[in-house]
Amino acid sequence: MLPVFLQGLSLGLAFLAPIGMQNLFVINSALSHTFGRALATSLVVVFWDISLGVTCFLGAGALMDAFPWLKKIMLGLGGLLVIYIGIGLIRTEASLDGGKDVNQPFLKIIVAAFVVTWLNPQALIDGTMMLGAFRATLPAGGDLPFILGFTSASFIWFNGLAIASNLLGAKINTRVLTWLNRLCGVVIICYGTKLLFDLARMIFG
Repeated sequence: MLPVFLQGLSLGLAFLAPIGMQNLFVINSALSHTFGRALATSLVVVFWDISLGVTCFLGAGALMDAFPWLKKIMLGLGGLLVIYIGIGLIRTEASLDGGKDVNQPFLKIIVAAFVVTWLNPQALIDGTMMLGAFRATLPAGGDLPFILGFTSASFIWFNGLAIASNLLGAKINTRVLTWLNRLCGVVIICYGTKLLFDLARMIFG
């Protein structure tokens, strides 16, 4: 099941790498604090991000188990959503203007990371649709390797981002992040196209 694990890992990295509130939170913490504090902040973000990913994955699976006809709808809507997200990333300029309020007690950091991750209805909807679409394509026994790969991406990405930002400092700029967004956008569009291809194969055999 290594290919399924790697699929989850690469998908997770492609979706986490584009600049967003979580990344801004980690980057600005790393630029503003000591290495230890930056790493602690990234681990908090990892915890909330993994909890959200697992919840979306299991929730989508429960829905498809209860209503098998949802599998095709998840594949269609999920594929279109993934392509839409990818196009948006290619067209959007990255910014470092948000997520700067990191100079606060650590308990507030934990709460702020929760807010950034969980209290975003769009993230819950997108996560459920996206992971539901991919779950519909997994082989028997592929659920665990896939979600382990997807959640491993969170641990690797956010901790790597904190370490790199802390060490590189001012070299982290919007131009670099914009090109990272565009690269990830292309990868994500390829994933979305694959989902639509899987849907067509499921319908037409």
